[in-house]
Amino acid sequence: MESTGKSTFVVVANRLPVDRVTAADGSTTWRRSPGGLVTALAPVMRAYDGAWVGWTGSADDAPAPFSTDDMDLVAVPLSPEEINRYYEGFSNATLWPLYHDVIVAPEYHREWWDAYRRVNERFARAAAEVADEGAVVFVQDYQLQLVPALLRQLRPDLKIGFFLHIPFPPTELFAQLPWRRQILEGLLGADLVGFQREGAADNFVSLTERYTDATAEDRRVRTADGRTVRARQFPISIDVSEITDLVSEPDVVMRSAHIRDEIGSPKHVLLGVDRLDYTKGIGHRLKAFGELLAGEDITPDEAVMVQVATPSRERVEAYQTLRDEIELQVGRMNGEYGRIGQPAVHYLHSSYERAELVSLLRTADVMVVTPLRDGMNLVAKEYVAARTDLRGALVLSEFAGAADELGDGAFLVNPHDIDGLKRTLLAAMRIEDAEAEQRMKQLREHVLTHDITRWADDFLAALIGD
Repeated sequence: MESTGKSTFVVVANRLPVDRVTAADGSTTWRRSPGGLVTALAPVMRAYDGAWVGWTGSADDAPAPFSTDDMDLVAVPLSPEEINRYYEGFSNATLWPLYHDVIVAPEYHREWWDAYRRVNERFARAAAEVADEGAVVFVQDYQLQLVPALLRQLRPDLKIGFFLHIPFPPTELFAQLPWRRQILEGLLGADLVGFQREGAADNFVSLTERYTDATAEDRRVRTADGRTVRARQFPISIDVSEITDLVSEPDVVMRSAHIRDEIGSPKHVLLGVDRLDYTKGIGHRLKAFGELLAGEDITPDEAVMVQVATPSRERVEAYQTLRDEIELQVGRMNGEYGRIGQPAVHYLHSSYERAELVSLLRTADVMVVTPLRDGMNLVAKEYVAARTDLRGALVLSEFAGAADELGDGAFLVNPHDIDGLKRTLLAAMRIEDAEAEQRMKQLREHVLTHDITRWADDFLAALIGD
C-alpha cells in the first residue's frame, strides 16, 4: 500500500519494526519484528497515523514508503561503508563500549564519526519530511544521538523526545570522547531526554553544564538559545501479556518438562539468556559455577547450567574473541565436571523462538542475570513474568538497571565478586519454598504493574504534557 502522507506521531529508530520475508517464489513481504517497543507504540501509531523511520537492516536497501499494521514505514538507506563505519564502527565499537564502562576499549576514528554524523543527518531529514505540522517525534537510542538537534534545525515546530536504552556514562568516561560536545548538543535538541536510571539522567545534566553553554537546575537544562530540556528516568519494561499468554500454552508447559528431562532432571536448573556480548558477564557466572563444582559445593547431578548466547555482531573482532573465550571455558568445564550424556553446562549459541525461550524460563529454578553493565536487562523481567507458578529465584547484578526496581525480591550480586556470586548462587538454589514464593510475589507485583505500555504512556505524557 502507498504511504498515507504526513504523520502527527513519528518514531525514529535505527531499525524499522519489520523484517523482510522472502517466499519460495522470490516474492517478498514484511513481517512485524518481535519486541516490546513496537508493541508499546502500536496503539499510538494507529491513533495518530504514525510513521516509523528506520533502516531495513540490509545494505543499499531503500524501498518506497509503505504501510503495514496501521503504520507508515519510511526506510533510510545505508551503504556497506556506512554500515561498517556508522553502525559497526562508531555506534558499536566507539559508543557501546564507552557507555558500558569501557569493559572493552573504545576506538576513536574520525572517519567513523563522519559517517555517524552523515547518517544522523539522513535520519533527521527523513523524519522532517514525514512529520506533520506540530507533530510529536520520538527518537530512539545511541545510534541517533545527533538527530534531535538536527531535526530541530529543520523543523522547530516539532515536539521532540529522545530515549537512551543503554547506560549513560559519568564524566570520567564520557570525557574521553573527542566529539563529546557535539553529542551533548545533539541530545539537547530534544524537549525531553529519557534514561533508564536516575544516575544516567544526573550524568547527562552534569555533562551538559561542563561541556556546553547550557545551565541546569533540578534536571532541567537551559540551553544557550533559551530552551528548556528536561532529563528524567523512565525505566523500560516488557510486554507482560505476551509472556503470560505463552507460558500457559499446553505446548510450552510440555516443552518445559521435556527440557528438564533432556538435561538429566537435575534438582536445580540455572539459566542464563543473553546476547553474546562482553557486557553480559557470561564468563563471570561460568567461572563461579565452575568453582562451585570444583569445590564440591554442588555436583552435576544436583545442578546444571543452561546458557543461551544469542549471536551478536559477529563481524566485530571483540565479539569473535569473546565467543572463542566462552566456548573454550565451557569446553574445559564440561571436560572436568561433565559425564557421558550429562554435561555440566549446556551452551547454546543460537537464536530461539519466543515459545522456546519462555519454556526455558519456565524450567529454570535460578535465573542468572549478571551483566557487568546494563541499561535495564529485560530478561530479568521476562523471567518474573513467566513465573506464574510463583516459583524460582532471580540472581541479578546490581549493575543492571533492573536492580533499581527488582532489588527487594531478587538476589542482588556484584558479578566481579566471584566468591560473593558463588554464595549467592548457593543461596538461590537452597531457598525455602515459602521465601521463594514471597520474593516472586513481590517481583511480579512490580513487573505486572509496570509494563511496556506504562513506560510508553509515561514518557509520551511527560513529553506532550509539557
